[in-house]
Amino acid sequence: MVAATNQWSNSRRRPIRAILRRLARVGLGLLTDLEIVGTENLPERGPLLVVANHFSFIDPVLAVRIAPWPIEFLGGFHMPNAPSAVTFIPKLWGYLPVFRGTGSRGALRAAESILGQGGIVGIFPEGGSWATVLRPARPGTAYLAARTGARILPIGLDGAPHIFPSLRKGRRARVIARIGQPFGPFQASGRGAERRERLEEIGHEIMRHIAQLLPQEQRGFYSDDPAIRQAAKGTEIYPWDEHPET
Repeated sequence: MVAATNQWSNSRRRPIRAILRRLARVGLGLLTDLEIVGTENLPERGPLLVVANHFSFIDPVLAVRIAPWPIEFLGGFHMPNAPSAVTFIPKLWGYLPVFRGTGSRGALRAAESILGQGGIVGIFPEGGSWATVLRPARPGTAYLAARTGARILPIGLDGAPHIFPSLRKGRRARVIARIGQPFGPFQASGRGAERRERLEEIGHEIMRHIAQLLPQEQRGFYSDDPAIRQAAKGTEIYPWDEHPET
């Protein structure tokens, strides 16, 4: 069923995705002063996990604009930080829905299958866009990396939260997408606490790679500056730990 779902999205969804890609290119060109740095780091093919910081509901649009190949996304079933007028767009694209705070094993299994077929999966490791500094990764990205052995492509997205405030002031926001070099693969051996500790280490390594692609003041928990790390305290609290989505 998972393989069929991926095949369906790569065939029946191809026309609508081509339209949405075009709209992403045109829309970002009109609304932003966008610079993409590091395109030479884009691999020709998968399997590949594409990871990026998540500071704005616009981030998936930027990922679509950057990606030169078919890409599947894991994303929240609910979109509390996006305007209701745009929440239909991810559904048009088609994505693997995650219910935050539940583990979402079905979505992870589907993503694992896609990677096993040599596909490319986009994921925002922080699990939501409730802050504008880098936070620790949720376990899902490290789990997929260790289970599949897929390489990881880091992207730093800088400026997306300023797009609409800048437009209200009559100007285009400066947005920079920095593409880093692929890294990995990773493995996680052992069981129980030992395996969880290793997955946590992988998650931190993934976030450190993303941090290197962001300005120092946005690196949050991964900044070299103790004052920036201190200021980021509290943003690591996952809003859905106590109240999982349903």
